[in-house]
Amino acid sequence: MVEHWLIIGASGGIGRAFVDQLLAQGKQVSAISRQPLTEKVANLAWYTLPQADAPETASVLTTIFSQPVTAIVLCQGWLHGDSMQPEKTIRQLSALAMQQSFQANIMSPALYLQALFPFIQKLPNIKLAVLSAKVGSITDNQLGGWYSYRMSKAALNMLVKTTSIELARYNKTASLVSLHPGTTDTALSAPFQRNLPEGQLQSAHATAERLLPVIAGLNPEQSGQLLNWDGQALPY
Repeated sequence: MVEHWLIIGASGGIGRAFVDQLLAQGKQVSAISRQPLTEKVANLAWYTLPQADAPETASVLTTIFSQPVTAIVLCQGWLHGDSMQPEKTIRQLSALAMQQSFQANIMSPALYLQALFPFIQKLPNIKLAVLSAKVGSITDNQLGGWYSYRMSKAALNMLVKTTSIELARYNKTASLVSLHPGTTDTALSAPFQRNLPEGQLQSAHATAERLLPVIAGLNPEQSGQLLNWDGQALPY
């Protein structure tokens, strides 16, 4: 049977790279995005949803899960925009930046996991990866700054950990993890690439290429963990 993957946030840099890589591997792909797809692509079903709790979300997911799903990747994220940049000091913190960051980085993934839960609790060996960030690790934080982004990603990691515990009560074969993709050349990281060590910045294609085997190889013992792009566990 051909593997069937669901990519949520499919129009972003990493999300679209996942779609392209999976299609190149001969997989069946369902994709959800706020942006429509203008062309028809073989083995790709593209669904446009404005937000996770849209009225049509349930029917879209029912259609997607009418055939077995192998793995799900949530690729939502926001770091800067609308004249807002990551805070270097708490003096720069604003309610607007926090609201924007929490809406994209925690509220949307949380509502998608809620909508997905009735389906994933029944699927044998389902694998779910939620793209997070190493800067959301409280233990690893030695530099400070980036308040809104760090807080929202730490909350995202707690969402994944808590959901993994509940999911295991219904589906002991499921694997749900937070996944740090590494620094990727996308619009999200573009303003912060100047002083990166050589070799640290990866193309979206390279990021998807190295993350897909990690996701495909997930097992229930890893569920609830924050994983690095190479599959190694990171501290919360």
